[in-house]
Order: sequence, then C-alpha cells, then structure tokens
Amino acid sequence: MNLHEYQGKEILNSFGVAIQRGIVAQTPEEAVEAAKKLTEETGTGWHVIKAQVHAGGRGKGGGVKLAKNLQEVKDIAGDIIGMNLVTPQTSKEGKKVHQVLVAEDVYYPGDNEPEEYYMSVLLNRATGKNMIMYSTEGGMDIETVAEETPHLIFNEEIDPAHGLQPFQARRVAFNLGLSGKAFKEMTKFVSALYKAYTESDSSLFEINPVLKTSDDKIIAVDAKVTLDDNALFRHKDYAAMRDKREENPVEVEAKEAGLSYVDLDGNVGCMVNGAGLAMATMDLIKQAGGEPANFLDVGGTADAERVETAFNLILKDPSVKAILVNIFGGIVRCDRVAQGIVDAYKNMGNIDVPIIVRLQGTNADKAKELIDNSGLAVQSAVEFKEAADKVQAVLS
Repeated sequence: MNLHEYQGKEILNSFGVAIQRGIVAQTPEEAVEAAKKLTEETGTGWHVIKAQVHAGGRGKGGGVKLAKNLQEVKDIAGDIIGMNLVTPQTSKEGKKVHQVLVAEDVYYPGDNEPEEYYMSVLLNRATGKNMIMYSTEGGMDIETVAEETPHLIFNEEIDPAHGLQPFQARRVAFNLGLSGKAFKEMTKFVSALYKAYTESDSSLFEINPVLKTSDDKIIAVDAKVTLDDNALFRHKDYAAMRDKREENPVEVEAKEAGLSYVDLDGNVGCMVNGAGLAMATMDLIKQAGGEPANFLDVGGTADAERVETAFNLILKDPSVKAILVNIFGGIVRCDRVAQGIVDAYKNMGNIDVPIIVRLQGTNADKAKELIDNSGLAVQSAVEFKEAADKVQAVLS
C-alpha cells in the first residue's frame, strides 16, 4: 500500500526521524491557515506547496511550488488542488490532486550551503538482506544517477537478524562526505530511518532529498513509503491511511470482492485459479501473439457469482479483445466451474468479446461437454497449445 508524502512523514516522525514540517490542506483557505500556523512555529513566511498524489516527479509537472507570502500560498494551492498532475510516473491523463501539503521552507540561509542526498531502505531479494541505498546526488532521479554516474551510488547491506550496526550508520555518513555535527546528525538519521522501515513493516522507504541544512541539520524533505499489505493486520492505524482515490478503481473493486486482480496494458483478459497458473497463462497469451490485459486469480471457489464478478472486472477494460479462462480443477470440480461460466454468461447478456475456456482436472470431460452444449459463444479447449491457437485465431 502506497502512502502520501505527509503520511510517510508522520510515520518517520513517530520513529524520531527529523522531517520537514508541514500541514495537509484540502482547500486554498485551509492552506492559508496551515501557512499561518507554520509561521508561528517556524518564524518563516515562506512555504512550499506540494501536491499529494501517489507519484514521483511532482515538481516537473508543476506540483511543487514555493510561496513567499500568504496570497501566493492561496493562489498556488488554488492552482494545484483539482489539477490533473502529469509526471513521469503517471499516465498521460495524470492524477487529480485532492490535497496539498503546506510545508516549511528549509532552504534558509546560514553558514553553509544546503546539500541534498538520496536515501532509500528496501529488501535486496538477491541476498535476502535489507539494504540502504544512498547517494550524494539527491534531488535527481536515482535511475539517471545509476545510468550516468553509478560510482556515486552506495549500498549498505544489513542482516535482518542483527539489525543495523553503529559502524554501518557511520559509514553512510562518511561516504556522503560529512563531518562534525552533520556527521553525527546523519548517523542518528540513518538509525532512526532503518528502525522506521523495519518496525512499520514497509517494503520501501525512499527519501529524496535528504537535506543537510545550512546549519548542519539532517532532515527528510520528501517521503515515498510503500507498506507491506500482508502486514497491515498488525498496523490498523496505517491501514486507515489508505487513499482509494489514488488506486486503480477496478483493482479496488476486485479487492473488495475478494479477488486478486492487477491491471495490465494488454488485449487479452485472463481468469485463472492460482498465481502459478496465472503466470503460465500470461506466458501462453504472449506466445499466441497477444498481451495479457490483467492478472486475475478467482481462487478455489469459482461459482457463478464469482465468475460473473470476474468477467465484469475484465470487461471494464476497453482494450480487451478476448478472454481466456484457464482453470485447474483440483479442489474445485471443473463441471461446477463450467456451470458457473454458463450461468454468468447468461446473466450478463450479450458479451461482445470471444471467450476461450480451458478446464483441466476433476470432471474436466463433463465440463467440456457442458460448455460445448451450452449454445453460447464460448470456445472450449483441453490442451495449452489448443487454447493458445484459439487465442491466436480470435486476435488475427
């Protein structure tokens, strides 16, 4: 589950990570009140107005702007709230902005120049260890840094059984070229950040930039946080942070129906039972010359109601030119699934895309007979290749 910047900062702050302070606002008027409150706390009249959407690159799309007075706060917030923000991480239509974060200006003058760093904490699946990835090139896309200056990216791997060691936090500060107060502040920052990552059961914490202020404080200016859905039962307060407006509406509907669904960019919808079979089915679709339009696992209870719900989800995608149903009847009987498909088809009325059904396992022969004798525009298949050939035929 992805979080907004302000929500990620709330979690960071709860674990002692220094953050750029801010207040979320839903309207320009609320933004002005937030700015007034921040001015009382910080003493500065300058504020940064940040669009709150689940996407990076907001500044490039005009979603992050500096306001030098209250009138600018109101005007900028009014421009950003309600806009469709297009960034490198959104679709061409962009994402609608429902709220902004009014944040303190932390780039204030002082004895030293502010410096920006990149830092993230995630799992290195190749080694089975947690990893802190960091760079002196903060504020930039880490992909660009990795491509053009890979020597400026550092990794610190942490054994989850032992946790982050003090010498590792010091090494991070050293590799970033820090000394004195900034060095000590960075070691504390890194330790608190790693604790936030592990104890919140997150799969990603990305801070870009981490800022060394002009008076050598180390603070998180941004926060991209992804929580592990499987651990949300341990964090009811985090689960309440979910913003369904930022998620794919079809995926939200599928989740509420108890189905595992991921929207993809292809032209062949697929309905399966079991994640492994789903992956094999998507390979099958590609081999047949198509592209999978979704990942959809209906589980072991593929009755008529569940199948109908699945069909409706798939057909919400106008790009779908065919549907492949690939079910293995181990626990569930194939003839029961076949009857569910027939009943769902009749309930839905006219379906204007071809449907290919492959059922294997318990009572597969009865299932094929049921499909073939239904009188509906549903094609049955037995073997993988036969199903692939039928998909290829309807796409050509």
